[in-house]
Amino acid sequence: MKRALALALLALLAWVAATDAQSRFFDGKTVRIVVGFSAGGGYDTYSRVIARHLGRHVPGTPTVIVENMLGAGSLIAANHLSKVAKPDGLTVGNFAGGLVLAQVLGQPGVEFDARKFEWLGVPSREACVCALTKASGVTSLAAWMAAAKPVKLGGVGPGTSTDDAPRVLAATINLPIQLVRGYKGTAEIRLAAESGELAGGCWQWESVKSTWRQALESGDVSVVLQITTKPLPDLPNVPLASSLAKTEEARQLINAGVIVPTEIGRLYALPPGTPADRVQTLRAAFVATMRDPEFLADAKRSKIDIDAMGGEELARVVQDLFKLDPALVAKLKGILK
Repeated sequence: MKRALALALLALLAWVAATDAQSRFFDGKTVRIVVGFSAGGGYDTYSRVIARHLGRHVPGTPTVIVENMLGAGSLIAANHLSKVAKPDGLTVGNFAGGLVLAQVLGQPGVEFDARKFEWLGVPSREACVCALTKASGVTSLAAWMAAAKPVKLGGVGPGTSTDDAPRVLAATINLPIQLVRGYKGTAEIRLAAESGELAGGCWQWESVKSTWRQALESGDVSVVLQITTKPLPDLPNVPLASSLAKTEEARQLINAGVIVPTEIGRLYALPPGTPADRVQTLRAAFVATMRDPEFLADAKRSKIDIDAMGGEELARVVQDLFKLDPALVAKLKGILK
């Protein structure tokens, strides 16, 4: 009994010492969340809400700020996190989950190894939808499939749902699509669609319904397709892309190419080599933030959904992407090259 109490006391003292060490490290510091997309888009919205609350859950209560590092569908930010950012626990990267698949497929420009990032988690397991304007004339899947010419959709860059989803849809269910790439983020895609330059685009529903809410409510924008395993509660009558697939291979391509990368779409990670104690501290702070009533109220006001995945689970999902069947990887590589 005395031995057990002594061991428990030693464990408590070790925990107190570790917490105190982390408090001393983060006290007075600034943690940067580097977002790979432009201000005003879905990634930026999530990160700014998180930044308002994360610091309270980190020992030492550091200041948390958001910086936008645009380019190549967040690939620049991901590469920066891997090659430039100091692994000291003061830089958090927020980039597209599709970039993990981009590495699996051997796509050019990837200068990181996703298996070496220290994952904090994702705030919401997300689903991809395709939203198009009323002015485009495509307000239903039937109208899209019957379109006389390819429907113009905006893209940010390889590894993002804006690019990858249209390519997979065109290859698996033969939707007529013309992908127009080079936009800096979904905010620019929305503006281009509203001006008539595009018909719309495909990206996370949580972002679409938050940042395009007024157009959805007025009927100026419609969600005509969802790329999910089952209908979203908000979209019970919108067709599923997988239900239109005529082969098992097509369904697997939709799942591996769009559904899984989108589910982990809003990745938060630390640079490779970040000290283990700081990784655990920030993972715990991320989870605590996701459960914080003040944060959840702020998220609700900001019209963003929270369905979080912790760092350990996210790490397993990432590892599983590297175990895809080689034949499927080859097929996806041809589609997304």
